[in-house]
Amino acid sequence: MNVVVITGSPHRDGTSALMAQEFIRGAEKVGHAVYRFDAALKEVHPCIGCDKCGCGKHPCVFSDDMEELYGKLKEAEAVVYCSPLYYHNVSAQLKTVIDRYHGIDDLIRGTGKSVFTIITAAYPEDWVFDGVKATIRTTARYLGWKDCGGIFAYGCYRKEDIEKTDYPRQAFALGEDLERMMDCDAHRSKHS
Repeated sequence: MNVVVITGSPHRDGTSALMAQEFIRGAEKVGHAVYRFDAALKEVHPCIGCDKCGCGKHPCVFSDDMEELYGKLKEAEAVVYCSPLYYHNVSAQLKTVIDRYHGIDDLIRGTGKSVFTIITAAYPEDWVFDGVKATIRTTARYLGWKDCGGIFAYGCYRKEDIEKTDYPRQAFALGEDLERMMDCDAHRSKHS
């Protein structure tokens, strides 16, 4: 299966980077083809809403690293967002990438991709994820993708903090069990 992992952290060795690494390790172990796009380390211009792309009919006016991601997104069966929580949402770098989906909107909407979210946060209570969950759920609904949930790791300010938890093992297990987890409705009915 083709899996795209889009990270949002500008830190190469932080909490969400560790979670992405563990997820990828689990997914590759069982034979999935994983493409990683580190949004904060790429050149991605913000969408300016000019609509010259025609939602995929024409190239975006910006020639940047999104060109590399667009082809992978079209081929992906699963998309994984992995980011630190910045003011109750994904990082600005990851949000910029998602905004640029507009450039191929008609080519990825209604494709039934599965989306998973792995978010790390310093705050010690889980309600802090309410905003990011709503954003991802709404974006998935708009795209016609399945929001399959994910891992929301709270109380993990530094890498040393998350290394003392079960979260990295959970990320590995998610990657390893990805195909089964893509049946979101069955998974939710068992665990709700």
